[in-house]
Amino acid sequence: MNVILFDNPTIRQDLLPFTFTRPVADIRVGILTISEKWEKYLQLKPSFSTESYLAKKFPIHHTSDNLWINGAVCPNAALVSTIQILKPGDAISKDNMILVVRTPDDEVPEIITGTITEFAHPVTLIDQVWKIYQNNGAQIRADFELITRGRKSAPVTDVHTRLYAPENIFVEEGAKVRAALLNAETGPIYLGKNSLVQEGALIRGPFALCDNSHVNMGAKVRGDTTVGPFSKIGGEVSNSVLFGYSNKSHDGFLGNSVIGEWCNIGADTNTSNLKNNYENIKLWNYAKGGFKDTGLMFCGLMFGDHSKCGINTMFNSGTVVGVSASVFGDGYPRNFIPSFSWGGAAGFTTYQFNKAMETASKAMERRSLLLTEADKEIMMHLFNESAQYRVWEKK
Repeated sequence: MNVILFDNPTIRQDLLPFTFTRPVADIRVGILTISEKWEKYLQLKPSFSTESYLAKKFPIHHTSDNLWINGAVCPNAALVSTIQILKPGDAISKDNMILVVRTPDDEVPEIITGTITEFAHPVTLIDQVWKIYQNNGAQIRADFELITRGRKSAPVTDVHTRLYAPENIFVEEGAKVRAALLNAETGPIYLGKNSLVQEGALIRGPFALCDNSHVNMGAKVRGDTTVGPFSKIGGEVSNSVLFGYSNKSHDGFLGNSVIGEWCNIGADTNTSNLKNNYENIKLWNYAKGGFKDTGLMFCGLMFGDHSKCGINTMFNSGTVVGVSASVFGDGYPRNFIPSFSWGGAAGFTTYQFNKAMETASKAMERRSLLLTEADKEIMMHLFNESAQYRVWEKK
């Protein structure tokens, strides 16, 4: 079968700003992205059905036997077993939502011609931005089991490092730990290839440090946290997800937050994740065009790809920042910052497209990667689309 991970249009809107620059299934939750999870479970490399402006970077591949899977669904053994007995035309649903359909069609059919099986087991659906960090601990546990089953961890040989529950710690080849404390009593700790945990770091599981990423000296990392590939963290981090290629290298607190790719968090930046009155936190929702009640007491910062903030930035609880914004200055900036914004609490102007692309290109060159024409086309689309939110341009 050919696997295609499709964007449910409603879910995609609810996952903005992260789905501005990627399909739903390219979101990282746990150790792996959703697409990487499916690839490991099915042993088949998926393609993506997503927005047309993303299609050049995330192309789709059809055959005469396509397995269409909702890209917001995290796989599990029970769901995979049900998929494996699907016949052409059959589908799997959960609470009136199609999870999987097997069809020769080149799109998800509006009418299912075969049998629709109601999936009887729990399923993890990443259909709101806060569910990324909310489900992260459980997904680290699931991915840890998936990745490490039947394998042996590389040893931690540093005599100055202290391990608690070492059986729950897995170290890939090339990873280094120096004079750190790793406590896996509360959940597994995964250290990816060529990752580095520096002196004095305190880490509590569940925790994932992906390939080529660093935990800096003296960092305090609480559980349910993922640091994607080629990233750095320092200071205090709690129940947060960095997708990859992003840095929060210095002191300052980041909690109950999601940071996209190619982001930089300035030194001593702090994120509030709890309101003083303990009320539920509301987040900007692009589909609603306003703020949506998360039903949660704890919610921090949603930070889109290629966005940056200066030193000593203070983010209020429930702040959403779009793609390629530059936030700086004293005081609390507004808690919805559109894509391509430049400024802070004192006010915003537009981050001009050419300047933004120069910065993005330099950031990627530092990781020996190029800002491609496909990337630029995506960003130009977003620059034009996001103008509706940059109210100062209308004055």
